[in-house]
Amino acid sequence: MSLCLLFLLWLVSIPLLAHSQPNPRGYLLNCGAGPTSESVTVGNLKYTTDEGFILVGNTSTIKQEDLVPILATLRYFPNKSARKYCYSIPVIKGGKYLVRTTYYYGNFDGGKEPPVFDQIVEGTKWSVVNTTEDYANGLSSYYEIVVHAKSKTFSVCLARNNMTGSDSSPFISALELEYLDDSVYNTTDFSKYALSTVVRSSFGTSEGDIIGFPDDKFNRLWQPQMDQNPIVRCKANVTPSDFWNVPPAKAFHNSITTSRGKQLHVKWPSWPLPSAAYYIALYFQDNRNPSPFSWRVFNVSINGKNFYSNVNVTTRGLTVYAPKWPLSGQTEIVMTPGQGVPVGPVISAGEILQVLPLGGMTLPRDVMAMNELRRNFDNPPPDWSGDPCLPEGNSWTGVTCDGGKFFRVITLNLTGAGISGSLAPNIANLTALHHIWLGGNKLLGNIPEMGSLKELQSLHLEKNQLEGSIPESLGRLPKIREIFLQDNKLEGDVPETLQNTKINIQLKNEVDSEPESPVNM
Repeated sequence: MSLCLLFLLWLVSIPLLAHSQPNPRGYLLNCGAGPTSESVTVGNLKYTTDEGFILVGNTSTIKQEDLVPILATLRYFPNKSARKYCYSIPVIKGGKYLVRTTYYYGNFDGGKEPPVFDQIVEGTKWSVVNTTEDYANGLSSYYEIVVHAKSKTFSVCLARNNMTGSDSSPFISALELEYLDDSVYNTTDFSKYALSTVVRSSFGTSEGDIIGFPDDKFNRLWQPQMDQNPIVRCKANVTPSDFWNVPPAKAFHNSITTSRGKQLHVKWPSWPLPSAAYYIALYFQDNRNPSPFSWRVFNVSINGKNFYSNVNVTTRGLTVYAPKWPLSGQTEIVMTPGQGVPVGPVISAGEILQVLPLGGMTLPRDVMAMNELRRNFDNPPPDWSGDPCLPEGNSWTGVTCDGGKFFRVITLNLTGAGISGSLAPNIANLTALHHIWLGGNKLLGNIPEMGSLKELQSLHLEKNQLEGSIPESLGRLPKIREIFLQDNKLEGDVPETLQNTKINIQLKNEVDSEPESPVNM
């Protein structure tokens, strides 16, 4: 769900490393800034243009005074035929990243309210972006997720859904990636799950006092959380590196507490949560001066279920966590003091992140082959970026996939799509292909060897500008039933492997005939 951010707020983040860094750790992208735009400064930090990280979309400027620079421009995506619109960002393969997307509508399209759409990360449908309520209250919105990078290129995509208006376009104002240390949220299996931020709070912090970089080295934003409980100022500093999640020391400066012998009740977050599994981390520190007597013991329960017993909190601080805890509806944390403890319970900060199952994985060899195919096309479809198969329903235009342990590309159909360029030899690595339908385009060069495509049933390359000879290996494909190669510039004799067979072969040039397209593809 969205988290609110006043659009006049100076956002905080970490400095951007140059694109040429061999192991990029972080990016701050000012979306829609334009190809010639210089970096913009937010506080003492610099955001650079998103040009070069995405090849599609239009840019717009918000005509509103006093906006933070990164909210003054945006990139939007009016192409309704595209199944998704993807950023591709160089990262460390296997690295763990915090991703933040920021949205400020600013009435850029003259509509009545912001569009609603999906966002996708690494092939998994992450969440619905709905900034309507925030925008009506003069706020921007941001979303966060912690996710594992499958390869050296990381994809963040937007996509239309059934709530996207016919006259609306998905948009984005800023995109940030921050590399996380191995210890952070390390009880989560990131090969199977991602963690989507629900709430991250510093208790007892004044409204508007958001904690971020440099206090938080990983660019996380800790929102202030106030309620009716008494606030105390902590008199000792914690050492962030003593905690696996490395929370900022400033998140412990204030805490909420209650008097001796009483339970401490905290309803947090203030909104109800959907029924799901959540990663929960709670942070505590005794607020008194360090001494042998500066400690307190209490039990923690969440929604009436014991979360942790005999929490022993000292001035050095402590965290307790659960990697997959069920929550539903309103959440209430109750801290009950131990028998005879002279002070009441205390809590300093907390995080709740929803455990999001990943949506599968496309075979890496297929991903690499499809990307090579894209690079050899001069004008691939606009949604040929990100994962070619995932999420289901948002595969690349003309690409059909089949699931299993890995998703595989089984059909390639760009009949009459006006594609120019050449056929990459790597097409032979798409060994699950059943059908290749590329007729009626402007493809040049030779037909690559396809002897490894043992599942191929039909090959349509008619009405292109292909040259050279017909590969002999085509006649040895065990399941091939039709090969259409007419209306090209092919030379030489038909290979013996394709003579006197039951394969339907079309080689004769025809006049004014339309390329055929697959049935039910």
